[in-house]
Order: sequence, then C-alpha cells, then structure tokens
Amino acid sequence: MMQRNESLSGVLLDETALTLDQLAYACNVEPEWVVRHVEAGVLGDGTVQVTDWRFRSGDLARARRLLHLERDFDANEELAALVLDLADEIRRLRARLHALGLEP
Repeated sequence: MMQRNESLSGVLLDETALTLDQLAYACNVEPEWVVRHVEAGVLGDGTVQVTDWRFRSGDLARARRLLHLERDFDANEELAALVLDLADEIRRLRARLHALGLEP
C-alpha cells in the first residue's frame, strides 16, 4: 500500500488552473487558510465568488512562499504578505536592471 506524500511538488503549466481544494492540498493547508489569504488580497485575482476561484502556477508558488514565511519565521499573515510583496518588487527591479544592462 502506498503512503500519501505530505508534499505535492511539480511544475504546473500556465493553462492549468487549480481549485481552492487542490491549492490547499498542494500546500498541505486547510482550505480556510487559502480563503483568508484570498480575502486579504494576497492570493488569487480578487474574484468574489469562492466557486469561481481558479489558481495558476504563480498562485501556488506564492502560496508556498507565504506558508514558508508564516511557518518558518513565525510571521503573522500581514507581515508574511508584506515581506513577499517586497521580495517580488526586488525581483522585478533586478529584472529591469538586467534588461537595461545595469546589473550591480
């Protein structure tokens, strides 16, 4: 008998969308965790209806980074979201510098 792996990993194609339950399962969290982060505007596209929520590979990666910050650094949801937003902005700015040939 095969044991259930606690962590699901892999690469999602951009065309593939996850439901609320699938995202929660992929992150090994309860669906309520995902709902709280969507309602806070940290995950998803801001769709109001739970039944319409579909999550892309970027949402999965962001959810896993949020979870990492919350669990490993004991950060509350707001602080984890702020740190993640700042890290994403730094990544975007570095990419722009790279595109302009102005890498530090």
